Amino acid sequence: MTTSTPRRGALSLAATLLTATVALYMALVAFGNITDFGTNQQFVRHVLAMDTTFKDEDLMWRAITSQALQDAAYVAIIVWETAAALLLIHGSWLWARHDAVRARRMSTYGLLMVMLLFGAGFIAIGGEWFSMWQSKNWNGLDAATRVFVVSGVVLIVNHLAAPRTETSAT
Repeated sequence: MTTSTPRRGALSLAATLLTATVALYMALVAFGNITDFGTNQQFVRHVLAMDTTFKDEDLMWRAITSQALQDAAYVAIIVWETAAALLLIHGSWLWARHDAVRARRMSTYGLLMVMLLFGAGFIAIGGEWFSMWQSKNWNGLDAATRVFVVSGVVLIVNHLAAPRTETSAT
């Protein structure tokens, strides 16, 4: 019994700190996109317009060239990032308060939002549908993959920190 208590405490501390790290990252990303709107706006516009890809006729029909639609997509990304950051901040706070059940739930929601944005949004849709991988200048696949993997590791740690009796209930 004494060996599981310190281990659980260490895992909870790890979940707290790692969740807080992703929360900080997402908060800074959202803050940067809000305060320096134009930098990543250009990134989103180029990816969606597919103007720096190989311009294969079989793929170019996918391009979105309307700046209004491009900007709407960018604003949606920022809203999603902000919501994920808020959930992760709340989850970190709950971890710090030793409310593991609620902390795990909030952290899981936030981490899944991050993984959906970077995995489904940037890697799958941006990378494959809009052929971002073809661009030398506007290719965010490496960065998206890093965030996706880190968030996945933090999600695993969040669930490792669950006591055995709790995992069957959640």
